[in-house]
Amino acid sequence: MRLCAWYLYGEKHRGYALNPVANFHLQNGSVLWRINWMGDTSPRGIGASCGMMVNYRYFLEETASNSALYLGSKQVIASEQVLALVSQFQQSSKL
Repeated sequence: MRLCAWYLYGEKHRGYALNPVANFHLQNGSVLWRINWMGDTSPRGIGASCGMMVNYRYFLEETASNSALYLGSKQVIASEQVLALVSQFQQSSKL
């Protein structure tokens, strides 16, 4: 979960999210909302993402500003749950 959070939040390509699905949603103003352990237990889900599923949440009144922050300053807006996982990863990682 911590590694997944870091991958979605912290791994970048030219400053933007490395994951193409994350990049799509963040460009459109979403919030990286929740990571669900074993959210997709289908064979494809297990193979593609170890069964993890991610929720992106759109707050309609904030989509324009979130999109501008991401596109302008490459800032990822994330929930407290995701940020806590990122923090735990950073504390225990040797990267």
